[in-house]
Amino acid sequence: MMSAVGDAVHVLPVINALKRERPGCHITWVLQPGPATLVRGHPAVDDILLFDRSKGMQAFLDIRRELAARRFDLVINLQVYFKAGVVTSFTQAPIKLGFDRARARDMNWLFTNRKIPPHPEGQHVQDQYFEFLTALGVPYEPVTWNLGPWPEERAWQQEFYSTIAKPVAAIVVATSKSQKDWLPDRWAEVVDQLTEEYGLQPVLVGGRSPRELHAESVIMDRARNKPISALGSGLRNLVGIIDGSALVLAPDTGPLHMAVALERPVVSLIGYTNPKRTGPYRRYHDLIVDAYGDPGENYPLSMETRLDRMPRITVPDVMAKVAAWRDRYANRGRAR
Repeated sequence: MMSAVGDAVHVLPVINALKRERPGCHITWVLQPGPATLVRGHPAVDDILLFDRSKGMQAFLDIRRELAARRFDLVINLQVYFKAGVVTSFTQAPIKLGFDRARARDMNWLFTNRKIPPHPEGQHVQDQYFEFLTALGVPYEPVTWNLGPWPEERAWQQEFYSTIAKPVAAIVVATSKSQKDWLPDRWAEVVDQLTEEYGLQPVLVGGRSPRELHAESVIMDRARNKPISALGSGLRNLVGIIDGSALVLAPDTGPLHMAVALERPVVSLIGYTNPKRTGPYRRYHDLIVDAYGDPGENYPLSMETRLDRMPRITVPDVMAKVAAWRDRYANRGRAR
């Protein structure tokens, strides 16, 4: 699995289950540099091989060289894109397990010699990954992520929170796709209401991409109560921030799934992707602001995306879910 942070989070329960079943197995993970920073140091990950797609063709040459010197008993191809198939072809293993032909897009099925059984659409992406464990006869319950913070990261977390007197609401200001983003001026209104009506300390989290920096600028300019900005803290420090938060507010992006893994209540703002497939797994469904489906629509679980839906989400929509958080979750916390 070589792509996004959210996907990497979904893979962690698969890896943990494999280690529970075979504690002595050696797990090598091929993934991109960004998500690699999140999982490096994870006790179930023995080795990481970087696939740096930004290098173009050189990325394939580099990973082929790395894999040429290694032998594996099993390769699991959790991705359905052509690039993952090419990398799978570089591996040396008697068993290369991938998706069934119907779901293996981009001719990905050509690069594997074993397939998981076909399955109709109708499940969360996390459950889709668990199909690989079922095919291997490996139980996936209990579902565990063990995302951290690691013991050596607690000092940073404690220092970050040492100057914050109020419970923190972490706000993920933008995503990797503009269609998933919410409007920054509305985030500014939410910041003020979180501060004034709920006594929370908003903290802006994420990276430092142009859209994230733009959102930060708008929020800082328009909010009466200036939030703390922690943009660019890095994924491992973000784990510490989310772990210590009382509440997380996020569009469909990696930190949303990090919040679920860390058992932190998350208000999800979703309109571009199907929340039944990519929303929070098993938890906090009552805190989803769903702009994907139309009122009264019994929409199916699918990979279909819907354009221009995020502006449908209003500030009252989000604050209604914050009120639900207060009533159902706020007093359960373990936030720092």
